[in-house]
Amino acid sequence: MARISPVAHEELIKRLRRFGFSGPVAGGKHLYMTRGQQRLTVPNRHRRDISPALLAKILKQAGIEPRDWSRV
Repeated sequence: MARISPVAHEELIKRLRRFGFSGPVAGGKHLYMTRGQQRLTVPNRHRRDISPALLAKILKQAGIEPRDWSRV
């Protein structure tokens, strides 16, 4: 399994767009991005990078393999 590194909010958005997601759009308390009928909740901007644990949860929800994430 590929190791996941912390990532900045801007980098998260940029990489998710490369995987076909559009947005982010404001919706309630959090932002979300869409790809077809899929809606992915994205955390609000943090002062620090997004942790590997939270990033792993986001990737699982998005259906993106960690090894694919590392290649982009």
